[in-house]
Amino acid sequence: MIIHFYLHFSTRFGQTLFVCGNNSLLGNDNRAKALPLQYLNDQLWHGSVEIDATKETDPISYYYILREDKEEEVIEFQDDKVVDVAGIRAERLYLYDTWNYAGEIENAFFSSAFREVLLKNDRKKPSGIPPPKKVRSFTHEFRVKAPLLGKDEFLFIGGTGKVLNEWDTDKPKLLTKNANWWSIKLNLGNEQFPVAYKYGICRGKDKKFVTFEEGNNRLLMADVGHKSRAIVHDGFVQMKTKHWKGTGVAIPVFSLRSRKGFGIGEFTDLELLVDWAAKTGLKLIQLLPVNDTTATHTRSDSYPYSAISAFALHPVYINLEEVAGSAHAAIIKPLAKKRQQLNASPGLEYEQVMKFKLSVLRELYQAQKDVFSNDIGYFNFFELNRHWLVPYAAFCYLRDKYSTADFNQWRSNSSYDETAIQRLVSPGQKHYDEIALHYFTQYHLYLQLKNATAYAHRNGIIVKGDIPIGIYRNSVDVWIAPSLFNMNEQAGAP
Repeated sequence: MIIHFYLHFSTRFGQTLFVCGNNSLLGNDNRAKALPLQYLNDQLWHGSVEIDATKETDPISYYYILREDKEEEVIEFQDDKVVDVAGIRAERLYLYDTWNYAGEIENAFFSSAFREVLLKNDRKKPSGIPPPKKVRSFTHEFRVKAPLLGKDEFLFIGGTGKVLNEWDTDKPKLLTKNANWWSIKLNLGNEQFPVAYKYGICRGKDKKFVTFEEGNNRLLMADVGHKSRAIVHDGFVQMKTKHWKGTGVAIPVFSLRSRKGFGIGEFTDLELLVDWAAKTGLKLIQLLPVNDTTATHTRSDSYPYSAISAFALHPVYINLEEVAGSAHAAIIKPLAKKRQQLNASPGLEYEQVMKFKLSVLRELYQAQKDVFSNDIGYFNFFELNRHWLVPYAAFCYLRDKYSTADFNQWRSNSSYDETAIQRLVSPGQKHYDEIALHYFTQYHLYLQLKNATAYAHRNGIIVKGDIPIGIYRNSVDVWIAPSLFNMNEQAGAP
């Protein structure tokens, strides 16, 4: 089978286009080995490969790349152009594609926030639409995206020729929803080309016509010929922009104080905010940065935009009862008086809260360390995050050992060395518990934040993060890779 790639894309002199995918002929997703396309005119590029379709067990996934002399390449947004060549009986396959520009508003609605939460119900296959008839013989498959259709709205295709009903909307040719795409297979072998067509919307069980898409007609210029197939990726339906509107609240976690906390809002308190947001119809929660900022163990660390790690969460937001669980609840029960004292303060007593929580965390770690180190959940967390977690724990240990986060003043390990740090964090070291305490704390912070966001998602609410413009100069990130940062510049608020 010969696969022909045709991309409609307006280019200027000096620009070149490539197609990359999960096939060896397309570079095996290595962009340096992508297939170059040939310029046909200022609106069309072409490339082709020949494959043995009988040996292609996996569908081919591909995307396009734009390159320009002395400039960085631009990669097409999303890689959801997928072709199951093993299921196509043809000598030639023509792929007519539209570039998916990352700036298209509609792409936002395919992000995980919309796909998995905000539009989760809307993205289900609509009810009332009949199952597609099995097409034994077809020449063209049309695919298009329409992320904001109503629950009782369907897509159809109409156009010139008998197959497309000569624009008649009484018996619409309905498309079927599959993953991101609406699609339909048609046999246009006896039609007169060029074929003009548009997508439209119909509604309800009676498939009442609503509207055709806006703009000029779409065109198929020529038939694909005998023993050939064509797949047309038409991008987005060109309708008047349907806006999704959602109201939200932006808040620092430390403000979410509850009776169960110790003088500060905690990750577990997010569930109370979610309950309120759901009742008031809010859809979004944005949090100020939640990264660890512990550099001096003083109140100055309360500034949320001076993170000592781009990855680590702040221990101040941990809920101690959740860490203790029922097995170690006895450690928490005697702390009721301290809880009342901290909660009674009109403001956040940052230093007191941090000192208190860290001391309790040490006690909980000592009580749980044998069971904790054999927890399969912790093991998976550690393996997935060790690239930042191990240096972070070492940094925290050295910060406390030398009473400063300024690694330039440390008497040892002032310059990061991977081998030396692996020795430092070895379980055989006498100070290993001081290292593992940070693993323990970060694991529980991860669990609590994950549970809180999962609760929000179940209630149809997304949680949006916030990150600083830059990083703190005395941070684990700078310690590990100082060459990546300009230490003579500062951005944002001082």
